[in-house]
Amino acid sequence: MSPAERRQLARLLTEFGEPSLAEPRPDGRDLADPYLRDPRLGKERRLVLLISAACCVILAGWIVVLAATLPHHFNTHHWRALWVIFDVILLAAFAATAWATWRKRQILILLLMLTGAMLCCDAWFDVGTSLATKGMWISIASAIFAELPLAFLAFVGARRLLKATVEAGLPAPAVAGAQPAGSWWAAEAGPSLRRTPLAGAGLEEAFPGGRALERADRARRTVSRGPGAQ
Repeated sequence: MSPAERRQLARLLTEFGEPSLAEPRPDGRDLADPYLRDPRLGKERRLVLLISAACCVILAGWIVVLAATLPHHFNTHHWRALWVIFDVILLAAFAATAWATWRKRQILILLLMLTGAMLCCDAWFDVGTSLATKGMWISIASAIFAELPLAFLAFVGARRLLKATVEAGLPAPAVAGAQPAGSWWAAEAGPSLRRTPLAGAGLEEAFPGGRALERADRARRTVSRGPGAQ
């Protein structure tokens, strides 16, 4: 059997031993789920959406103001401390990533994303602040051959780990349906992160569209029980 076939067989065996997600849980965990019983979470969800939209509008306006008012040249203070502290934080991110890799911890996904983002910021500011100086080409070379390739590897590693985690937690039909039908790479590529919904007990109730999903699930259960079911 190929690795993909073994993974699918393991998921099928797991499904036979667990209750279906479409049916109520016999242990009553649906009732204990805070996303289902706490109405404050609905208000918090709307508040998060409002804050996010407001931040987008304010930041867009602030970008226009900065583009029109910032000077082309500026003498900064504590230049040495700024870069030394940034590199110390980057060193800590690398060390934490190495530890999570060695210990096989799930937080490795977040650490890889953090390290990759910091490397991109390092390359951007290093090149941007060295333009028209004698160190410009050194900064460009370090960005092209060191910082950006390492950031790319970190992002690719985080994406592969996330896809593996999602694939391990989803039932086989959901994994198969996450990819376009007939695609030659579907068996190897795993689920599409863009199409796969967030999974977890009650998570569907914490995000927009959760109520619609709940209503659709209730309608599906009603249909499955038949027209004469009460």
